[in-house]
Amino acid sequence: MTDNDRPAAEDGFERRDALWQRLLFMALFLVLFAIAETLIWAITIVQFLWMLFNAGRPNQSIAEFGARLGVWLKRVAAYQSAATDEKPFPWREID
Repeated sequence: MTDNDRPAAEDGFERRDALWQRLLFMALFLVLFAIAETLIWAITIVQFLWMLFNAGRPNQSIAEFGARLGVWLKRVAAYQSAATDEKPFPWREID
């Protein structure tokens, strides 16, 4: 059996062509992660202003969006660091 015929899971390493594909996904997720970081800044400011003018009560929609964004960021970090091969949204459902 040659190296190209060997399944990726047999020795624990991805095939070389799969690594190039992973590099493309990693570059895409780096850009999306940067956009998400900007979104975190924006929702932080908006949520603070909301609470400032509403007796300290947070906006539930903003809070839920922030929590979901945090889960997505966690999954991107796991994929980027090769802790998992499972790509985050949109390839997988956001819980």
